[in-house]
Amino acid sequence: MAKEKIVLAYSGGLDTSVILKWLKETYDADIIAFTADIGQKDELDGLEAKALKTGASKVYIDDLREEFAKDFIYPMFQSGALYEGQYLLGTSIARPLIAKRMVEIARAEGAIGIAHGATGKGNDQVRFELTAAALAPELGVIAPWRLDEFREEFPGRAEMIAYAEKHGIPVTASAAKPYSTDRNLLHISFESGMLEDPWFDPSADSNKDMFVLTVAPEDAPDQGEYVELDFEQGNCVGLNGVPMTPLQVMDELNDLGGKHGVGRVDMVENRFVGMKSRGVYETPGGTILFTAHRKMESLTMDREVMHLRDSLLTKYSTLVYNGFWFAPERLAIQALVTESQKNVTGTVRVKLYKGNVIGAGVKSPVSLYNPDIATMEADPTKAYNQGDATGFIRLNALRLKVASGVEQNAKRELTAVEAGRR
Repeated sequence: MAKEKIVLAYSGGLDTSVILKWLKETYDADIIAFTADIGQKDELDGLEAKALKTGASKVYIDDLREEFAKDFIYPMFQSGALYEGQYLLGTSIARPLIAKRMVEIARAEGAIGIAHGATGKGNDQVRFELTAAALAPELGVIAPWRLDEFREEFPGRAEMIAYAEKHGIPVTASAAKPYSTDRNLLHISFESGMLEDPWFDPSADSNKDMFVLTVAPEDAPDQGEYVELDFEQGNCVGLNGVPMTPLQVMDELNDLGGKHGVGRVDMVENRFVGMKSRGVYETPGGTILFTAHRKMESLTMDREVMHLRDSLLTKYSTLVYNGFWFAPERLAIQALVTESQKNVTGTVRVKLYKGNVIGAGVKSPVSLYNPDIATMEADPTKAYNQGDATGFIRLNALRLKVASGVEQNAKRELTAVEAGRR
């Protein structure tokens, strides 16, 4: 009889390499290893051979970079999402795409379920499994780190390394980099190890080798560099007058931002599972795109539409962070976001200089900014009569005057009562 199949999200690191072998032995199943190419660069080198040597019956390494940029990064950036005021959601937005493709492979292969190496303390387990629940509720999910038998066998990294050596699993584990990383087209994240001490300074000269995508701002060029971003309906469609696909835009902005030390973030964030976690992020291209997009909106988006969209930013960001990308409420907000972007068209110029993205001009054929109306000089259009502001202010002040009068009367009555008691 043919063995049952399980699709494993596989990165080739210590955890997923051990999990691949452990699943194969524990469940007596064929393990299909899946890796999404979403911009990890050289981290994918030799991955297929490694997975097969570890025991995978089949390996998928799918190039999802263009889909990632077009259907996940761009829609999220249209919303202006920023988790807890700092995090551009680089890891969060990648997980639903990975899980979506896992589900597709599982169905095509007739697998009984999917498996992942996310820990029981993190956000990724939730993101993978909520996506699977939304897209393929019939599939089972195996999360080894939440199984007692797995944790008993592997209480620490030493046991995992010993297991890998015993089974001839090619794994490089070293104390030279005592932290974990996750890289994709949008960012790279660093956490755990020495970063668990929130007083540890990753920007110190002694820690420069930790960073991958960006130079330290103090080591960036002394001369600023200008870049122009062309937008159509809220999406960046070209740089410096050259049309580009979303993937090309992200690749080019990452190079430019990295060169100038743009996009480093060090924060303590609130995980969905309830604990606080310290993370360090490099998001060079995303930081440029985020800043430029907001500047484009400032010129072209109606005030009330912008404020309505902004009122949903915290909700939208939290939905993405917590793994609800395919939830109906995120889709509903996205529909509003898409409508809000229909006139966000034009060109933004920014200057990159030592870690900063500095606005340097914005223009649009559908600009809502009218210098004739906004001017402090005489208005040639006669569209705005400054005298009209008198009634405008008087009406807006009415409720404040009424409230103040009530408060003053209450104070006088209280004073009279206290005087009578004396």
